[in-house]
Amino acid sequence: MFKPTRRDTLALGAGGLIAGLIGPNGFAGAAVGNTLTIAFNVNLPAFDPTVGPSAVNPTIQAIYRSVFDQFIAQKPNLAFEPGLLTAWGWSDDKKSIWMDVREGVTWHDGSPFTAEDVAWSLQRAGDAKTGNPIQFIWGTLGNFKTEGKRVTADAKQFDPALFKWMAFLTGYVLPKAYYEKVGAEGFEKKPIGTGPYMVDEYQGNAFLRLKANPKYWGGKPAFETVVFKFVTDATSRVAEIESGSSDLTLEIPYEEYDRLKAKKGLAGVATPISDIGMIFINNDANIPKDVRLAAHHAIDKQAIVKRLLRGYGVPIDTLQAPEYEAYDPTIKVGYDEKKAAALMKSAGFGPDKPYKTTIQTTRGLKPKDYEMIQAIVGMWRKIGIDAQIEVYEVAKHFELRTSHKLAPFAFYNWGNAIGDPSTSTGHAMFSMSPHSSWKTPDVDAKIGPLWGEPDEKKRIAGYKAAEKYIAEQGAVIPLLQYVQPIVFKAELKVTPNISGAMQPTLVKKA
Repeated sequence: MFKPTRRDTLALGAGGLIAGLIGPNGFAGAAVGNTLTIAFNVNLPAFDPTVGPSAVNPTIQAIYRSVFDQFIAQKPNLAFEPGLLTAWGWSDDKKSIWMDVREGVTWHDGSPFTAEDVAWSLQRAGDAKTGNPIQFIWGTLGNFKTEGKRVTADAKQFDPALFKWMAFLTGYVLPKAYYEKVGAEGFEKKPIGTGPYMVDEYQGNAFLRLKANPKYWGGKPAFETVVFKFVTDATSRVAEIESGSSDLTLEIPYEEYDRLKAKKGLAGVATPISDIGMIFINNDANIPKDVRLAAHHAIDKQAIVKRLLRGYGVPIDTLQAPEYEAYDPTIKVGYDEKKAAALMKSAGFGPDKPYKTTIQTTRGLKPKDYEMIQAIVGMWRKIGIDAQIEVYEVAKHFELRTSHKLAPFAFYNWGNAIGDPSTSTGHAMFSMSPHSSWKTPDVDAKIGPLWGEPDEKKRIAGYKAAEKYIAEQGAVIPLLQYVQPIVFKAELKVTPNISGAMQPTLVKKA
């Protein structure tokens, strides 16, 4: 039986165009009324939260959680709590699972939510033909049965993180009858969920307008209308909040955060979140081990946090952030320029004979992401790594990562809202994962046995050992745990979400 626990721990012109499309409420510096306008940092490529690359984009979860409900919910502090499931667990022999479904819930079209929706959603998620990027997790379940509010299923293998996934990426319940009636294309045109908000209007690459669900089982939301304005340029998001065109924005440069939060009529909050900045390494590039290690040792992470991020960040050397369950502070790589230069020399390279490569990065997805990579490329140049910077949108990153075609080095923001090592180290480094850029048998040998390890202490220890080995091999370059800056009108009260998902339900009128 589950027992909840608390874890330790667009330019202004474009903005005017959007305002013309959706009306004046909440824009042009007006006081916050019944409309909450968010200048959001990514576009919404698709509405189905369970298929395609966008389903595993941590940032979009804020939108998905507004329209749909997850099997299991999470509080802003990452503690798990009942969602559309009120109770859940494993059988004593760990060969089957049981779930009790919340009663009295309705879909946005007024039809009743039932146990059949849960069983169908899980069965669909486990079908490889559906295109769920986490199918290898959901596909371990089968033989679903429903009786009243109880759903049972057989498990092909024990997965210690299964129920955690039900609160994470692709862990959403969709409407069986409605989806089968309208199909995938019809669902994209008119999606419905059981969530706190219903889709009102959507203009791709421009905005999404939601209206409150008056029959939401969790209580009617604070705002009648929520508008997500898709403003992927950080400078434009600053202009949105400073002009009053938006009520809230996030992921802006930290110097702008410090400036704006001090302005009359504005406030801000910045908190460490479960996202980490990292550099994937594509093993297909055959980068020599000494060059990989040199690339890591040459990065002065403390200087990056202090100078570029104004202290808003926590340097890390593994894929585990301090709030994650398998975080091991004893695993250190460290900044050592002399050691990095020696490693480059041993590999036959140096400033006079540089190792030429490419590094990809987003620009404006996270505060100072491009500038951070510029700084790293400068640090690399000192020891003989000549890296060309290639800018891409995060959607392109997902496309390239899934097809194992990332550049030799590729910056990414990895979110792990459930803090389990399998959802960071496991999925980022295991070759069978579509999210891995490093695919080698030695790393697989470290991670493989841990997927179904029933002894939790042994499993966590195993991931710590895998992290140590990965650090020694220079198979990935973790950089820092992010601090998320949020700026909003002072008339609002915002509860930061450690998962990084800035959900409208976490915003109230002060």
